Amino acid sequence: MAEIHGRCEDRFGEVREMLAASLGNDDVGASVAVYVDGEPVVDIWGGYADAARTVPWGRDTITNVWSTTKTMTALCALILADRGDLDLAAPVAEYWPEFAAGGKDRVRVRHLLSHTAGLPAWDEPMTVEDLYDWGTATARLAAQVPRWEPGTEAGYHAVTQGFLVGEVVRRVTGRSLGAFFAEEVAGPLAADFHIGLPAEHDHRVAPIIPPPPASDATSTGESATGESATDGSGNPPLRPEVANTSAWRRAEIPAANGHGNARSVGAVQSVLACGGTVRGVRLLSREGCERALEEQYRGVDRVLRVPMRYGMGYGLDGGQMPNPRTCFWGGWGGSLVLIDLDARMTVSYMMNRMLGGTPGDGRAIGIVLAAYEGLSR
Repeated sequence: MAEIHGRCEDRFGEVREMLAASLGNDDVGASVAVYVDGEPVVDIWGGYADAARTVPWGRDTITNVWSTTKTMTALCALILADRGDLDLAAPVAEYWPEFAAGGKDRVRVRHLLSHTAGLPAWDEPMTVEDLYDWGTATARLAAQVPRWEPGTEAGYHAVTQGFLVGEVVRRVTGRSLGAFFAEEVAGPLAADFHIGLPAEHDHRVAPIIPPPPASDATSTGESATGESATDGSGNPPLRPEVANTSAWRRAEIPAANGHGNARSVGAVQSVLACGGTVRGVRLLSREGCERALEEQYRGVDRVLRVPMRYGMGYGLDGGQMPNPRTCFWGGWGGSLVLIDLDARMTVSYMMNRMLGGTPGDGRAIGIVLAAYEGLSR
């Protein structure tokens, strides 16, 4: 069985066992963290940072977490709303006037957070390089016509959501999403998570390892979150290896290119679990945290083609978790963070080896269930 490093309270021993088993099977390198009442009760890691298994995954190894980044972007919006600087029910065009083009004057900020804005992808052909140009990516979205009546349907905004919410944050604060997050969230919490990674951290990055050929999402016609690309959601087409380039790391792609590990993801999201204040740092009021659980949509997502419940920037529990007042999201290939507002617990799992196209696969789910088992003790 794989060697596991770090700290794990005895009652959560099954979490350690689950990570060890996963590293002995599908995983190459990974980290897991469980926070209860804002304090880490599990902070473990193991395996290797490279596909050749020559570089051990260390305490401060970080990796691209794909769409788990969306939870950080959503938290920024919730913080601004709690401060009174952003009205989640207001038209997006109130903050971003150009966005009203194409009949989008009906789109509300909450629609951006809940994948109901009708902008799941760009209509104009995009290249990966276009994602590195904030002005290009946002201007093209501002010019588009929604694909459905905003607020009536949901279709996962796999990459566009980060640019949409990020531009609203930029208009409100005068800072990019990555800068706002670094200064107002990661900095105060001393969390090692980055949206737009400075070159000085490259040596700590565990490169993304693509899924096995049989489940390679792009080659089977799926996009960067496992959804079918026939609806244009694969525009631009993304291959896993792009995450290992310097251009991807330096850019701010607030729906997909956050870099961190389980410890940093859990540290940030424990703010929601604990009523807005953790380890002496207050980022939200209790009421502001509750907004994450406000259901915005329940039904079949027309992009993912599965039943979904969307809250304010997070997926909501569909009845599978022991406590109903949970929210979550995960990333392409398997990463996941779950936040339980009743148990005041977060569970996070970040890895470098991707499997298939589904966020939060069996590896993560097993770890979440083991954490609940430990909590019950």
